[in-house]
Amino acid sequence: MIMTNTLDSSIVAEPNTNGKNVVIDCKIRNLYYGKFRAVRDSHIPVEEGQVTAFIGPSGCGKSTALRCLNRMNDLVRGFRFDGHVHFRGKDIYHRNVDPVAVRRYIGMVFQQPNPFAMSIYNNVAFGLRLNRVKDDIPERVESALRGAALWDEVKDKLKNSGLSLSGGQQQRLCIARAIATEPTVLLMDEPCSALDPIATRRIEELMTELKEKYTIAVVTHNLQQAQRVADKTAFMYVDTSDGGRTGYLVEYEDTGQLFEDPKEEYTKQYIRGEFS
Repeated sequence: MIMTNTLDSSIVAEPNTNGKNVVIDCKIRNLYYGKFRAVRDSHIPVEEGQVTAFIGPSGCGKSTALRCLNRMNDLVRGFRFDGHVHFRGKDIYHRNVDPVAVRRYIGMVFQQPNPFAMSIYNNVAFGLRLNRVKDDIPERVESALRGAALWDEVKDKLKNSGLSLSGGQQQRLCIARAIATEPTVLLMDEPCSALDPIATRRIEELMTELKEKYTIAVVTHNLQQAQRVADKTAFMYVDTSDGGRTGYLVEYEDTGQLFEDPKEEYTKQYIRGEFS
């Protein structure tokens, strides 16, 4: 069980029936914001050491599903969740679970770079201090900046504001901040949508490097990006049959399989560019 202030140190990963090591098993039966049903009937496993991409048209619930994985939706008024999210076999929505503890193990990088109005060094050290890490903070800050491929660019200006960096550098600073606490999983919600093509390519290369150490789940509206970086891809669509707009999972498959030979008609149409 994940207790109120910490995660049980005895947690071990449990393989699924296919022999894959599933770090997060997410099953959404219904997810509401107030009376609005945002997502239904979606079962998405996130496998260890893989990049899992969430794709689909606007409003299909990609980001909502991603934010379920570390309870970020708890911060939205009216949020209600029917289903389960098991992190290494443990239910993160159990009443005794502290969401802050969950986010220590399942980090998040947002769509817009959001460095704090403080120095580059303190941006990365912030999460360490929040989690009461006292030892080796300088070393861990350097390690995180190296992990985010930013150290060589900022090592001589660590006292400068994080806001002084370029957009692509700011996003890599946010990645460094997220990995400084050494999470198991890194969630990325359209991390390149605000970046130019050069910065986007660097973030994509970084994702490939980071999956050697972290499991990654990423929302992207860019199909080519999903093909470049993802091992698994979940395609979501929008159900409007009841007059609303409810997202749901249509197809989840190895990325190559999904793009080259999708099973579902909606997936085929989306990949062909018939709707966006």
